[in-house]
Amino acid sequence: MKHSTTLAAALIAASAALAGCASSGPQQQTSYASPSDTASYGTIDSIQVVQAKSGTSGAGAVTGGLVGALLGNQIGSGSGRTAATVAGAVGGAVVGNKVEENRNQPHEQYQISVRMDNGDYRIVNQDSVYDLRAGDRVRLVDGRLYRY
Repeated sequence: MKHSTTLAAALIAASAALAGCASSGPQQQTSYASPSDTASYGTIDSIQVVQAKSGTSGAGAVTGGLVGALLGNQIGSGSGRTAATVAGAVGGAVVGNKVEENRNQPHEQYQISVRMDNGDYRIVNQDSVYDLRAGDRVRLVDGRLYRY
């Protein structure tokens, strides 16, 4: 009984450590503006459709590994139980990673080039452009463009 408790504690600790290392995905835009400069104005130069990269954060693999290990630990006894736990963890991690990868399929985004009123040039990635067109006056608020 002590062996399975130690194994469960080790799996939980490892998943917590890996979850802390997982990234939240690609960022749309990094802004170094001061809080008083949260909105600025400009004109759209061009709009291009680009493929957003997909990826996995590792959360699917960790979750799948934990579930697989817990299910594998319910099978057999002694060294057979240990083997089933390890096999369940590996198999669950592979399946969990594949599930996460399938959920994060590449998708189209719009890359909008904007000439700001202060002379700066910015590129903003958005999932939709609604009624935005090249030449439109826009307002940039919190990394998102709105027609002005």
